Amino acid sequence: MNPIVDLIRGFQDLVAQVPEVVQPLVVMLAGMIPFIEGEGGAPIGVIGGIHPIVAGIAAAAGNFLAVLVVVLVTSRTREAVVARRSGGSGGIATLEHEPPAKPESKGTQRFKRWLVRFGVPGASLLGPLAIPTHFTAATLVGSGVARGWVLLWQGIAIVLWTTLTTTLLWVAVQAVLA
Repeated sequence: MNPIVDLIRGFQDLVAQVPEVVQPLVVMLAGMIPFIEGEGGAPIGVIGGIHPIVAGIAAAAGNFLAVLVVVLVTSRTREAVVARRSGGSGGIATLEHEPPAKPESKGTQRFKRWLVRFGVPGASLLGPLAIPTHFTAATLVGSGVARGWVLLWQGIAIVLWTTLTTTLLWVAVQAVLA
């Protein structure tokens, strides 16, 4: 045998020690972690011997749940900041003389150009090539994009990327183990 086959079989033996019902939950938790996400969590499950469809669904669900929390927290934070800036402080005293707004950073300017050029669908679908979906979602909602629109496109991106990586890795594992 070659070392890659030994590594895969060893990992599968390790995963087999966890009760079968818990295995998808482990993959789901992996999918919640930035930089691992659905496209990393599902391959972990596939290499571990979990059925690719179960691994893909578990990893994508974990990734989406984490993004959902990020979107909801970012949305609430943005609403509070906007309300405070507009004077709707809800009982919190505001300064009579607001300091002048800071000029936008180069990164913010670049992001806004990118968003205008590709839109939310493009940012969501291409974002995982550069940064985790969690960061993309927070940036989109923080810049004022409706959270429903962000969740829709992040969900589509998570499903597409997770399906792609799960399928490619499953084919690779089948080829190595054949």
